[in-house]
Amino acid sequence: MKELYLLGATGSIGTQVLDIVKQNPTEFKVITMTANHRIEALRHLIDEFKPRFVSVGQEKDSIALQKDYPNLAIGYGPNGIIQAATYHSNHSDTLLVNALVGISGLMPTVEAIKIKRDIALANKETLVVAGDIINQLLQEYQVNLYPIDSEHSAIWQCLKGEAHKTIQRLIITASGGTFRDYLRSHLQTVTVEEALKHPNWSMGNKITIDSATMMNKGFEVIEAYHLFHVLPHQIETIIHRESIVHSMVEFNDHSIIAQLSDHDMRLPISYALFYPKRVSNPVRSLNLVKLAKLSFEEVSFDRYPCLNYAYQALNKGGNACAILNAANEAAVDLFLNRQIDFLSIETIIKEALDTTTWIEKPTLMQLMDTDASVKKIIYQRYKKG
Repeated sequence: MKELYLLGATGSIGTQVLDIVKQNPTEFKVITMTANHRIEALRHLIDEFKPRFVSVGQEKDSIALQKDYPNLAIGYGPNGIIQAATYHSNHSDTLLVNALVGISGLMPTVEAIKIKRDIALANKETLVVAGDIINQLLQEYQVNLYPIDSEHSAIWQCLKGEAHKTIQRLIITASGGTFRDYLRSHLQTVTVEEALKHPNWSMGNKITIDSATMMNKGFEVIEAYHLFHVLPHQIETIIHRESIVHSMVEFNDHSIIAQLSDHDMRLPISYALFYPKRVSNPVRSLNLVKLAKLSFEEVSFDRYPCLNYAYQALNKGGNACAILNAANEAAVDLFLNRQIDFLSIETIIKEALDTTTWIEKPTLMQLMDTDASVKKIIYQRYKKG
């Protein structure tokens, strides 16, 4: 039985992880879980999965939970998340599932690596902000990192059994997001409600906005660079409206291997949880005849400048990707709280990339400081009231 340490248990990925656990009760035991503000949802999960340790965002919530669960170890805040990620176990088969959204997912990953705990990673910021450092730690501590993102899971599956030197390019597909058929002139006035209506996927709010700006795809390019150790120019993005082909790999003989499946996150989650086994799951089987066609379109940097900013930051290196991520995180938060319009997201990101001090070889603490300072400046400038 594999022990799971689940960060972000009440979120979109976390709840799907727990669905898989419920379907496979003899395979997994949830040891720790975290939630931020969804305390009632966490109570239900505590009753159902009986973890040994939980952590919440606020101290007051931890105090209230402790009264109801006196025998349960409970933490709160950033330290509580790290406690959940590194909770002691004598079991040989343990896995941290990092399903947090935002920079809060970085340090728990780092600390889990240091205790040699394998990681199933859905948190984008871990690799976007600190990919070079994470890879150094993975090598130093001999830890495995399994991607949960559908695109990276697809590439991972396509590369199985292939020699790294034969990779010609990675082709990451994108749905085009909520506004793929809108003229840019119409984007100035789109609402939060419109932006959250993704055509294919059911996801959390932030990632849905990132999909609409194509920053999500930019982050995936950066992650792919760190996961698969190719050069930036070997990673391409194309629009694929149907979200059936999740990514492709072209090899040096110009053959292309693709991974196809229904757009259901339970498949890449299951692949990461059970690896190296491939097991059956409730994901709907594809009917290729009914599907009829698969379409592919070129991505325009003029239409999606955020994707261009991601490539620029990746090529620049240093703390540029940390600047990119921090600016995007703050800007999306401001948009979701109706403080700025949709197109201001990309304006804010460009401002941050142009004006923030660049550090060529940042330490982990310098990356965290970059994140904090970029967000502080943006909130001071744009937050109302």
